[in-house]
Amino acid sequence: MNRTLSLILLVLALGLIVYNVTLINFSNPLEGNSIIAIIGVVASLCAIVLILIYNASKKVEKKLEGED
Repeated sequence: MNRTLSLILLVLALGLIVYNVTLINFSNPLEGNSIIAIIGVVASLCAIVLILIYNASKKVEKKLEGED
């Protein structure tokens, strides 16, 4: 995965977080569509963490290849 693709995926995940936060009813967050929006926020956060871990592992791999 190149840098451009990971940046696009990060921006899309952030956009989904913003959109889902607007759908949450903060007076009753665990009922109706609010729970679905919360699940969407958590899933987007997981995607961001996975992309960041992948990028970090690629940096470590490049650094280790440079030492050989």
